[in-house]
Amino acid sequence: MIERTEIEVIGYVSSCFTEKFGTPRQSGLVPSAEARLRLIEPFNRAEMVRGLEDFSHIWVHFLFHQTETDGWKTTVRPPRLGGHERIGVWATRSPHRPNFMGLSVVRLKGIDLSKGVELVIGGVDILDGTPLLDIKPYLPSSDSIEEATEGWAVKEFAPLQVDFLAAAAMFCAEYEADTGVPLHQLISEILREDPRPASQREKKDTYGTRLYDVNVRWHVSGAACQVLSCEKLA
Repeated sequence: MIERTEIEVIGYVSSCFTEKFGTPRQSGLVPSAEARLRLIEPFNRAEMVRGLEDFSHIWVHFLFHQTETDGWKTTVRPPRLGGHERIGVWATRSPHRPNFMGLSVVRLKGIDLSKGVELVIGGVDILDGTPLLDIKPYLPSSDSIEEATEGWAVKEFAPLQVDFLAAAAMFCAEYEADTGVPLHQLISEILREDPRPASQREKKDTYGTRLYDVNVRWHVSGAACQVLSCEKLA
């Protein structure tokens, strides 16, 4: 029997997602979602990322740190199945796992060596403050398997139609001009995937989520989603 080995945190994630609600359920669903992997000593040496700039995508191993207090589960209810059917945790990507480890493929947009080592990544599904465990290059020649099947996850999903009230659209335009963040596009990509829990998808209600330092309020009715307001947090 092999004894348990301690895993060291190599850094932390600085992400546009500051709360679980609204964070994409998979990487790549929201291409505009950007984050930085901030490596810490002694793992922030420039030579440790030498050659990584030649890759377009990377694997990111991380810890579901906000799920640990909830404990792990043997079965879960995937949102793709409407939250009505239980599936074994090993057959899902649920964060409620015995070791609470996550794995995502993200686009590598750049490497910043001005303050230690920071990797700029896109298409993320990772919360701000997430502990980082490992980084590996994505290899299309071996990591992409043409004959792979998707099991229960193959069920089709109808994206929501997203529009903005005039004041919300204006806020997004001004925010982008000030920060360079494509907020309008980011919100659109997140909401079209319908981040609501499966149990609430039959409701007509108003919801809110935080992105960067902005509180976004939106309403869903049927297949239509309307962004009601965007306000900068104090």
